[in-house]
Amino acid sequence: MKALPLTLFAACAVTSLASQAAELDIKLTNLTQGLHFTPILITAHNSDSKLFSVAMPASTALQTMAEGGNLEPLMTEATAANSDMVANPAEGLLAPASSTMASLSTKDGNSYLSLTAMLLPTNDGFVGLDSWMIPTEAGTYTVYLNAYDAGTEANDELVVEGSGMPGTLGIPAAPGGNAGMNGSGVTSNETNMMVHIHPGNLGDDDLEAGMSDLDNTVHRWLNPVAMLTVTVK
Repeated sequence: MKALPLTLFAACAVTSLASQAAELDIKLTNLTQGLHFTPILITAHNSDSKLFSVAMPASTALQTMAEGGNLEPLMTEATAANSDMVANPAEGLLAPASSTMASLSTKDGNSYLSLTAMLLPTNDGFVGLDSWMIPTEAGTYTVYLNAYDAGTEANDELVVEGSGMPGTLGIPAAPGGNAGMNGSGVTSNETNMMVHIHPGNLGDDDLEAGMSDLDNTVHRWLNPVAMLTVTVK
């Protein structure tokens, strides 16, 4: 039998390794001082599946999560794509400086890890990891995650009860209880309608009026907003 060329053998070996199942322990830490993460979705998937894509329009499922924290449409899509997933490991909101743990067993071919959760208080901001290739070598790996803007809603920075439905302008909640009221609105237009790095909250120092309902000493942030620690067994 003719021997495989070394380069072809190496390519086959890499392909074989990349398709192996994995056992993962996952820890997510909220690095912000004043933002809460809504229920978190973690998926292991193949190269054809995406929770989101930067510089592309948000899907309706992503918009639903980014504007109101509802994971159900994204979970439905992940199930249809035969992805492995962990939903809501923190059993609710993940507070500033807090961590949550999850374990995930992946099927062959689900070699990429993605994660998302809405950031509160924001209009359509979310923490995201897009298609990080799961290492085939056992060990502990650290990834820092940025905040993204879904591009589906103007960042008016106004807290409006009941505004968590897609297309309803406003921030649905400020879980820390440190937001203001009666703001006039930072903006009413969204110039970048693609998924992009979030420009951040502006806030102001007037909790009774001003442009924003957010506090500029609490609700501002710089990327990264989260630390993900993945242990491959």
